[in-house]
Amino acid sequence: MIEANGLTRTFRAGRQTVAAVRGVDLRVQPGEIVGFLGPNGAGKTTTLRMLTTLLQPTSGTARIAGADLRTAPREVRRRIGYVAQYGGTDPNALVDEELFLQARLYRIGAGPARRRVAALLPQLDLGGLNSRPVGSLSGGQRRRLDIALGLVHEPQIVFLDEPTAGLDPHSRNNLWEHIRRLRDENGTTVFLTTHYLDEADALCDRILVIDHGRIVAEDTPANLKRQLAADVLTVDVAGDPDAARRLLAGLSGVRQAAVTSTGGLQVTLADGEQGIIDVITTLAGAGLGVRALQLARPSLDDVFLTLTGRGLRDDPDGPTPPIPTTEGAEHVPAR
Repeated sequence: MIEANGLTRTFRAGRQTVAAVRGVDLRVQPGEIVGFLGPNGAGKTTTLRMLTTLLQPTSGTARIAGADLRTAPREVRRRIGYVAQYGGTDPNALVDEELFLQARLYRIGAGPARRRVAALLPQLDLGGLNSRPVGSLSGGQRRRLDIALGLVHEPQIVFLDEPTAGLDPHSRNNLWEHIRRLRDENGTTVFLTTHYLDEADALCDRILVIDHGRIVAEDTPANLKRQLAADVLTVDVAGDPDAARRLLAGLSGVRQAAVTSTGGLQVTLADGEQGIIDVITTLAGAGLGVRALQLARPSLDDVFLTLTGRGLRDDPDGPTPPIPTTEGAEHVPAR
């Protein structure tokens, strides 16, 4: 659904040329929910704007839903939905007016447009709100309307930029369910950016991490946590902790074993579930009992810190290039 090769974008910052995106290669398969993560200034927004035709690449190629990004940008726009971080609704318009207008701008006939609006409203839990002014909606309702606007022309792929930013936890969880249903019920491919690592973990089939303009990792959330972080087991041993440490350090699944300041053991494991069994069995075989165990699983925060050396919201070192919103691009919808 997305195939990009060597995608690059440079900007002029004073007398300097700054490379915001440096040869990005990526693939997204039909029906995937893919999270695109990166610290502030890593090139995430620039890449998203290139993929959605809002910014021309300096070099590189891409095909989006089968259409060439450089030679057929209007065809790309017909095939994608784009939901910006801050939306674009008119607070004074009625909900069904906004949706109907968006459908007509995509050259959908009046009758089919009304039927499409009628189908979308209940699909995104907006039923009964069609005659409400947009400005009277809650944050979660307005965000679901933004997504409905991006889906009104039945795109093959939808780009969601920070879809739950600013929402309360209940509204975020509700929106997650709607995003999952886009894929499960409609087969829609979803490409989203987020600053919430728990969101990426809960929603995404696969995660792409960009840092300093390059893709530095891509895999499922579970595999990234397994490969780049580790389970940590804290053990309260009934016996000599140093003897237990030496014993456990020889196990194949143990990356590191250390005695803590309180006399317990901290054991770093490649696989926590299997490792617990090995630790207990080994200690019991040596006559060392276990009074208590506590297993800490890695999070995507741990993975992110390992990959980038900083948190998701941290600013990068060095200057951040300017990000124009209109340079070299026409705006959706397609004409």
